[in-house]
Amino acid sequence: MGKKSRVKTQKSGTGATAVVSPKEMMNLISELLQKCSSAAPSAGKEWEEYVQIRALVEKIRKKQKGVSVVFDGSREDYFPELMSWAAECGASCDGFEISSFADEGYGLKATRDIKAEELFLWIPRKMLMTVESAKNSVLGPLYGQDRILQAMGNVTLALHLLCERANPASPWLPYIKTLPGDYDTPLYFEEEEVRHLLATQAIQDVLSQYKNTARQYAYFYKVIHTHPNASKLPLKDAFTFDDYRWAVSSVMTRQNQIPTEDGSRVTLALIPLWDMCNHTNGLITTGYNLEDDRCECVALQDYKENEQIYIFYGTRSNAEFVIHNGFFFEDNAHDRVKIKLGVSKSERLYAMKAEVLARAGIPASSIFALHCSEPPISAQLLAFLRVFCMTEEELKDYLVGDHAINKIFTLGNTEFPVSWENEIKLWTFLETRATLLLKTYKTTSEEDRSILQKPDLSLHSRTAVKLRLAEKEILERAVASGRNKRLHFQKQLEEGAPLPLYEESDIALLENADAKLPIILRKLDEEDEHVAGTEAHNALLDSTEMPLLNGQSKEVNGTQEDGQPEKGRATEKGKEEARSHQEEPSSQRTEDAAKDKGE
Repeated sequence: MGKKSRVKTQKSGTGATAVVSPKEMMNLISELLQKCSSAAPSAGKEWEEYVQIRALVEKIRKKQKGVSVVFDGSREDYFPELMSWAAECGASCDGFEISSFADEGYGLKATRDIKAEELFLWIPRKMLMTVESAKNSVLGPLYGQDRILQAMGNVTLALHLLCERANPASPWLPYIKTLPGDYDTPLYFEEEEVRHLLATQAIQDVLSQYKNTARQYAYFYKVIHTHPNASKLPLKDAFTFDDYRWAVSSVMTRQNQIPTEDGSRVTLALIPLWDMCNHTNGLITTGYNLEDDRCECVALQDYKENEQIYIFYGTRSNAEFVIHNGFFFEDNAHDRVKIKLGVSKSERLYAMKAEVLARAGIPASSIFALHCSEPPISAQLLAFLRVFCMTEEELKDYLVGDHAINKIFTLGNTEFPVSWENEIKLWTFLETRATLLLKTYKTTSEEDRSILQKPDLSLHSRTAVKLRLAEKEILERAVASGRNKRLHFQKQLEEGAPLPLYEESDIALLENADAKLPIILRKLDEEDEHVAGTEAHNALLDSTEMPLLNGQSKEVNGTQEDGQPEKGRATEKGKEEARSHQEEPSSQRTEDAAKDKGE
């Protein structure tokens, strides 16, 4: 997961184009913090706010030019040192090497044949950068006083990374020197490149990610320069916006959750070497072995010598990959777009519909997903739409009719329609809804494909247009699927086809796997509400039996996506601190996002 880029680390003051007084800089920082902490803009004004915040940030960046830390040489120069350090720490270093893979950047290449499910990589705890190691570092005193750091592990990791980068004696330097110098997350997009995302489902999360990152930076700049417990941090002389953006992106694309040493809870961690693996479709193959106190990864498939070794970052949509990892995955079997649906409380049959949905374990209002596969809807969404389109008589049948309790289990099963009329209504509704969503885009699919043919299109613009096109293609497939299903069921109705009757004995069939599982026993896999914040990306838990996902948490720096940090955000320093971290930095990457390219 590495793209070829020169790693920049601080050469204090080198190349600075102008001397900026501390007071002048603090005034700009205060202005930025105030702007980012103001009330949310009214609908339709988000882009305008983004442009204003960006202008302030660019003004600050210009005055900080040349003040960032830069390591001599390039990333690849430090790969041998990383491998030597890993071997000294007890990590596995046989069977693979770090290599460059064209468009995918750096990754791991097999140096021998590796069998599927073979344990080929393990990383001991001593190599990991974690919230726990941050507490025991120079950052510890500030961590003990700052509510934001205590509430947001990803923010803690970002500052921990910056402090260790500035420490010539840091034990993690062999790892830090191999991190990319910049990333392809939207935090690095130019304004015109972000503009390509307007009207997409990703735009709100992208704007929130930028705003929250800017707010966090301004807040911590003030803390670092004024808080007594921050006096010993090696960041006072060099803490630029570019530094913070780099740290946030490093954490966002690599962060993972692992168990603490006693296994009683989880903590966030950066996992050196393992996070060099690139993503492909498959299953999670990384977990944490508490007994040996190390992360372990088994091969996803058979690999021949000289082949690239991949891991699966998790079931992320391309919007999540772009926002949190900085890359678009062409062959994403889990791509999807969100669709918010709910039963209106003003509807006459609301109480009955809500009750049937509750018995099925489905909320009366929720965020679902339209998938890139066929059928485009899951069992949960099918169940919701069936109830949504039920008549009063049909609702009564599922509430008090014969076998009412067991019939709830059939709601998500395609083999047991409520009625032909109900099927026609739900597929008509889906077709119409997807058609309306397509009309919100300012370009057509054909126009997007034409734009992608332009040879001078920047990498970030290409990524944005690909994402925009992918959303449309999913909606177009949903429209086509809805139309075909509607016509099929109209034919069934016209021909007087008998409706499959539910028999009580069918309950055994429904208790089997896949879509036939009782809905109440299944989690709503489409509640994708987190795509907003970047601050506390939760990654999949990583306990001995749990999988690790590179950069997997789902937030966008400051937008509470994964949801953890925002809640504990109240900072005792008062509203400024709390406000300043309403959506803390994003850092999420577990085996699900370890890519340099967008990682």
